[in-house]
Amino acid sequence: MTTATGALRCRGVTKIWGEGTAGELLAVDNVDLDVQPGEFVVMLGPSGCGKSTLLSMVAGLVPPTEGVIEADGEPVSGPGPDRCMIFQQSSLYPWLSVADNVGFGLRLRGVPKAERREVARKLLRTMGLADVLDKHPDELSGGMRQRAAIARAMAMRPRVLLMDEPFAALDVQTRAKLQNYIAQVREESGASVLFVTHSIDEAVALADRIVVFTARPGRFKAIVDVELDRPRDPRSAAYHELHDRLVDLLADEVDRAFAEQERAAR
Repeated sequence: MTTATGALRCRGVTKIWGEGTAGELLAVDNVDLDVQPGEFVVMLGPSGCGKSTLLSMVAGLVPPTEGVIEADGEPVSGPGPDRCMIFQQSSLYPWLSVADNVGFGLRLRGVPKAERREVARKLLRTMGLADVLDKHPDELSGGMRQRAAIARAMAMRPRVLLMDEPFAALDVQTRAKLQNYIAQVREESGASVLFVTHSIDEAVALADRIVVFTARPGRFKAIVDVELDRPRDPRSAAYHELHDRLVDLLADEVDRAFAEQERAAR
């Protein structure tokens, strides 16, 4: 695939933690990945397989040991407003109102206050939070805080949204609702999404493609195209067929990951 506006490109990307030390650890090993404009790619694999490490490298938070990562055709050398990252915890500023949290990045860009508030209002309405502009994060539920964090990221109009298990701490019902919200936001914004999860159901519900990781060191075992209509019907035969295929792909890797963890604990 060729690199296009808004796309990501990884070639030969490797990450070794503690290189040259007694604790040297190969986390990600020689992976290639393309994410096209507007595409939703989910990275799925067992704990400790390097999914979050690869996401952090794409975000520019840590450098690769080897290989090249490009965003919009330019080498990634650090964080940038074209790539916004959302973590498991919302990381909203507790002393700011929700509206001011959403507009924080725009404030750093010098956008006038009235314009920032209008952007926040529109985004929060899209996220089902139209009535919380002047509340503070501690007045919101966990799901509401995470929606506000997504709105804050989208206020920067990123080309790529990087999401590291953003719904993992939420209950099943809230998680399903937020999956619908993020699918809607992606559709309206045209942003590409690179999303990390342990959940097969979440991967099938959201992805255009699913990258299945091996146990550490992280390599790509399979890249699976998801050819299901949206919105996804979890009761359909095609949904269950894909779910079962992913279970089979992951079974050996989960066993390997557990075995490695048990050896390390001895």
